[in-house]
Amino acid sequence: MAEAEDKPKRRMVKKVETLREAAEKSANTQPKKRGVVRLSLHYISVPFRFIGRPFKGLGRLKPFRIIGRILWPTYFRNSVKELKQVTWPNRRESIQLTGAVLVFAAVFGVMIALVDYGLDKLFKQVLLK
Repeated sequence: MAEAEDKPKRRMVKKVETLREAAEKSANTQPKKRGVVRLSLHYISVPFRFIGRPFKGLGRLKPFRIIGRILWPTYFRNSVKELKQVTWPNRRESIQLTGAVLVFAAVFGVMIALVDYGLDKLFKQVLLK
């Protein structure tokens, strides 16, 4: 028993979770919910998927790359890349954030109305006397 007390205890340091890891973890834990409309559109689109396959390899050829750069500017390509990296909020978070914005807007509106009312009374007393 005394031997166990003589040994210094080792401190275990946990690895800090980054924002990206937290987002990936939360995205992986939530099951995907598919609505009726999304599922029906999925099944409708299945026969048409073969249309793009023959043209898939054309992007490697230089003339098609040049035409693609002319028709699809860099701004749009970069925008699509950025939108793929976005972690969108779920329904509950969206409702909470919308509520926070509405409350903030109401409080700010009341504050502006009170300041406007006070300044109106002040200037009427100062300028009209």
